[in-house]
Amino acid sequence: MRNSWWGILLLVLIFGLLYLLDAVLMPFIAGVILAYLADPLANQFQRWGMNRPVAVSSVFCVLLVVLIVSLLIVIPLVVQQLKQLSEAVPGIFAWGENTVAPQVFEWTGYDLRSELVNVRETLVENWRDAGGYLAQALGQIGRSGMAFVSWITYVALIPVVTFYLLLDWDRLISNIANLIPRQWADDVGRLVRRCDEVLASFLRGQLLVMLSLGILYAGGLTLLGLDFGLLIGVVSGLVSIVPFLGFILGLCIALIVALFQFGTWWGLLGVVAVFTIGQVAESVVLQPKLLGDKIGLHPVAVIFAVLAGGNLFGLTGVLLALPAAAVIMVLLREVKDRYQRSELYNAADEYDREDADVPAIDDKRTPS
Repeated sequence: MRNSWWGILLLVLIFGLLYLLDAVLMPFIAGVILAYLADPLANQFQRWGMNRPVAVSSVFCVLLVVLIVSLLIVIPLVVQQLKQLSEAVPGIFAWGENTVAPQVFEWTGYDLRSELVNVRETLVENWRDAGGYLAQALGQIGRSGMAFVSWITYVALIPVVTFYLLLDWDRLISNIANLIPRQWADDVGRLVRRCDEVLASFLRGQLLVMLSLGILYAGGLTLLGLDFGLLIGVVSGLVSIVPFLGFILGLCIALIVALFQFGTWWGLLGVVAVFTIGQVAESVVLQPKLLGDKIGLHPVAVIFAVLAGGNLFGLTGVLLALPAAAVIMVLLREVKDRYQRSELYNAADEYDREDADVPAIDDKRTPS
């Protein structure tokens, strides 16, 4: 009973610290997550003969190269396509009002033109409001210089924290394991391994799947000559964190753009072919190779965890959402397994066995 109270007190203390130190904890939690994701790569470098400091430095060099390539190649292209999209929006609405709306009205009798006019006016109004909000936010940043400096400091601390955590990762894990009471060590170790399987499956595996799908969609649509193909591919890859959502959203947007740009069935078939190839590659190659047979988080659990974490603890809660959801899911499965092995769950079977052991009464009555 005393152990249970100690556990409850520890949970209350952790949640209290998260609430009180929300902003301060952000770089440290981000550093823990990045170190966890990068530890397998550092271990691989160690297996190739490097010592731990050199392996960690090599990991940071790889990440730095990826970041520089992204900044120099991908981000300017995405920004350029966003600018082109903003310039093309009036033409898209005009095409919808003058070409699509009359055809829809002829087929169904539904007046789509008035709806498009309302959507356009709403976007224009919100765009102006967004500009005002942005100017207000920039002014607030200018007036609150210390807050801006603190935010930059927190962001700059993330790679520093990640480096030192990654350098001593194995020793930290060993020290934490040695703090666990010995009577709980086996159960805690087994649960931690199951949590690691779920997190490794979802975080590392799913991130690689998202990256691969983004490259495949963006490359295919760009080769097809579709406007905003890179932007659509990147968005589709990011949204693929929820299965099938990236495929459905990207396909719908790409079909609309293809219909507006090409106006032929061949363009639409090309878009369908690109996304079909992506889905086949995900099902046949990416999911089996990168995720394997490990059980990841359910899409609904992902959405709920991110929204709940952000609502409770802000950015810190968003960073903690997926690891916390994985731990909770593993604990719930443990509770389910123990319940199904308990006497309460198996009471009916035991009752049936006891009945089977009782000999039947031979009720032979003499007829009157």
